Amino acid sequence: MALFDKLASAAAVRRDVISSGGLVPFGVTVERILSPTEGMVAGRRVILGGTNNYLGLTFDPECIEAGAAALRSEGTGTTGSRMANGSYAGHLALEHELAEFYGWPQAIVFSTGYLANLGMIGALAAPGDVLVIDGDCHASIYDGCKLSGAEVIRFRHNNAADLDRRLARLGERAQNALVIVEGIYSMLGDQAPLADITAATHRHGAMLMVDEAHSLGVLGANGRGLCEAAGVMDSVDFVVGTFSKSLGGVGGFCVSPHAELGLVRYTSRPYIFTASPSPATIASTRTALAALRSRPQLRQRLWHNVSRLHAGLTAMGLPPAAEPSPVLAVLRDSRDQALADWQQLLDAGVYVNLMVPPATPGGISLLRCSISAAHTDAQIDQILAAFRALPGAGHAVAGQAALA
Repeated sequence: MALFDKLASAAAVRRDVISSGGLVPFGVTVERILSPTEGMVAGRRVILGGTNNYLGLTFDPECIEAGAAALRSEGTGTTGSRMANGSYAGHLALEHELAEFYGWPQAIVFSTGYLANLGMIGALAAPGDVLVIDGDCHASIYDGCKLSGAEVIRFRHNNAADLDRRLARLGERAQNALVIVEGIYSMLGDQAPLADITAATHRHGAMLMVDEAHSLGVLGANGRGLCEAAGVMDSVDFVVGTFSKSLGGVGGFCVSPHAELGLVRYTSRPYIFTASPSPATIASTRTALAALRSRPQLRQRLWHNVSRLHAGLTAMGLPPAAEPSPVLAVLRDSRDQALADWQQLLDAGVYVNLMVPPATPGGISLLRCSISAAHTDAQIDQILAAFRALPGAGHAVAGQAALA
């Protein structure tokens, strides 16, 4: 039983929540999904305010029909990895379309966004190399670093000057370094200062990878992400992303201006030893990508909703932790306060994500909203009304002041 000892803290959290009479907030079951923005939780209808469904494409009729057609014609799965029998024409077509979308020669599709980070970092870096990562990077990036065996150096979150200092200390080793940042960070919704980061990276001869998981389809004139919005597409070496946010599916990818990207297929263990995405997943993703490109009104509607919710929360004294983005994080004074508020919101018919240490940066606790283009004005108003009823609405909370 000693193997279970390390799980004791997680068990304690679960016991505390159950004893309080509420639901366990980590892994809530959506008993029935009704639309991109509504579902049934604990037997009642709720607004889904924490689903990352940024463009609202999970119920798009064209995406559904594309997936259904592929399911009928190609079956339920590939039953093999991309290196074995799992590369279908659809996989190659999606890779071509992703590369064309970014204007770069190469793209690789992975089975999940997590595996995209794991597979790319593990293939590009090895013992003797250096990975220089933002301290608030996603767990998949940290796990990719472990897989690589390379030396890992963290720089202060969104601090290009600290990145510059750490690269300078590496001297010539910086030329064997890969800098990794995110476009929009998933906990607080803040954006990387990408122009300054690219300048520091290339000043020392390092390469740069940007994880656009939460910024694909959200930022940029064409929805390519923060790299496009910041005007640094020509200064980035790798863009990694996921299909599970704006594209409403499952899967991950990497695109690059470097022709050598194709060699990763022969060295990336998470690519070689994982079953490839199902034909239905690929077909719906291709259709969603086409929608992202041809329907800018989806992005415009998303930002309309983001602006309304951000302004409303700020006006009631619960300002989100960062500038407007589809991720709006409301900080709370403590884990217990966040848990109680999460339950109160759910009781009011609004589901958001509860985030507490150790998953959050700096030991903070927060209520995380992620907004969709599919939310109606009435639903945004209902979310705001639920927050307005929380203790502390009407004045700034201590956590907000501490973060500032």
